[in-house]
Amino acid sequence: MIDELSILMPCYNNECAPLAARLAAQAEAIIRQGRRLRYEIIVADDGSTDALIINKNRLIDTLPNSRYIVRGYNSGRAAIRNYLARAARYARLLFIDSDMAVCSPTYIADYLRLDSADVAYGGYTVRGDGEALRHNLRYIYETRHTKNGTAAERNKHPYNDFHTSNFMIKRTIMLDHPFDERFVRYGYEDVLFGKTLRRSGVMITHIDNPLAFDTFETNPQFIAKTEEGTATLAEFSDELRGYSTLITAAERLARLHLIKPVTLFYKIFSKTMKNNLTGNKPSLLLLNIYKLGMFCSLKSRKRQP
Repeated sequence: MIDELSILMPCYNNECAPLAARLAAQAEAIIRQGRRLRYEIIVADDGSTDALIINKNRLIDTLPNSRYIVRGYNSGRAAIRNYLARAARYARLLFIDSDMAVCSPTYIADYLRLDSADVAYGGYTVRGDGEALRHNLRYIYETRHTKNGTAAERNKHPYNDFHTSNFMIKRTIMLDHPFDERFVRYGYEDVLFGKTLRRSGVMITHIDNPLAFDTFETNPQFIAKTEEGTATLAEFSDELRGYSTLITAAERLARLHLIKPVTLFYKIFSKTMKNNLTGNKPSLLLLNIYKLGMFCSLKSRKRQP
């Protein structure tokens, strides 16, 4: 049984004091039950621009064994996690995205049982009013992608189905295999991290211990993040080959000599597709076409002298 745990949350413009409070309450309850547990909660603000949120998050400093660190600048999704790993004092690290929600009263206790696991990923579930969110593309996207998100399904491809929103790792492994800090923009730092663990022979154990995803940005905001993530994927596509369905699809198009036609299609219809995706009746199929077209366009541009 694990008896020490550093709970680590990178934060950017998210009010996460309530999440930290729920985690502290679970840890304190475990201690009151007579179990030995040393723990800490560290929230590192990665250059948030919303002063009101920063002030609200200062409540974290009043929680047991908790601290809120305001760094004052944005270092990027990979670097902030490496920073938290170095700042932690305990042998096990539990990384949690600050926009997630606890949905199990035994969330921490279930991780503490995994004494033999090098890395454990708990997954996530989607919560929300389906009727009210029926036009929200992020909700539609996440709902579709969590249908096969059980531990049994994820364990079939343990390194491809790994995400950083909810995972526990030995601190020594994290320090030996840090996130690649070239990943500054949104997206895919977790994919390369999974690939790094695989190459190093580090096992990932998938369990059903999800956090809830219940915060959904607007369609224009989600498309902006999607575009940023697709640009990241195009930049690091050589290193992420075999770990992205988008890259695999583009490679099939290349073998069929269809990259130029797809790129031309994207150039002509990208604005029309984007109008749909940012509107009130977005299409998941169109989202996939938009991403593939953008990826092919970016890669074609990169090949030009």
